[in-house]
Amino acid sequence: MSIATPLHDQEHVTAGQRTNALMSEMTHSHSDEFTVLTDIYQDTHNLVVWQRSLSEELLAHVAHCIEENPRLNLEKSIRANAIIEDINELLTPRGFNDEFTDNIASLVDMFCCLFDLKRVGLRLKVLEQAMCPRFHVDWVPCRLVTTFSGTGTQWLPHDKVDRTKLGTGNNGMPDDQSGLYAEPNAIQALAVGDVALLKGEGWEGNEGAGLVHRSPPNEANEKRLLLTLDFIS
Repeated sequence: MSIATPLHDQEHVTAGQRTNALMSEMTHSHSDEFTVLTDIYQDTHNLVVWQRSLSEELLAHVAHCIEENPRLNLEKSIRANAIIEDINELLTPRGFNDEFTDNIASLVDMFCCLFDLKRVGLRLKVLEQAMCPRFHVDWVPCRLVTTFSGTGTQWLPHDKVDRTKLGTGNNGMPDDQSGLYAEPNAIQALAVGDVALLKGEGWEGNEGAGLVHRSPPNEANEKRLLLTLDFIS
């Protein structure tokens, strides 16, 4: 499946032009059509979300697998020319069924095609506490994130963030007190099943505009099943 021009074939735009556009117009796209993922190539987008629904059968299977693998923490380099083989080798021994492995394989295939990748770094992890509790940006070109169970990743719209308060700029204060964002309702969240592409600081021309996001605070006894896909050079 090829749904976009590869990253290295983007039309040349000067850094100054991109910076001006990013700072003044940065936004995001949401749709129930998977083709929305191609919007990540727009200079003014640092987040795109494919709002998909997971079947009740798949959700029940995921809940069962979390019970059976409460400390699941998998990492693997997936080859674009052997996706099914690599995914089955990783997941089938842990009790995941064909519907789940096919679901992940299709996401890996989309990610590889979208960015013309020969390998993808896959991580699948059960989380009982926030992995990255503070708002931050990723120093990568782009990351795919989806949650199969539990609360989804939280993020802040570009125009709601004071980036000087990220990292050490918070002066040791919590995010809700540092001035990073003005109102609690600025915080947005992905839903279970949503497939999001988070543009990072490593995307050419996107310096200073990587999506600001964090792991959500976990509810009591909540277990999240999080999948991430990353570029491998």
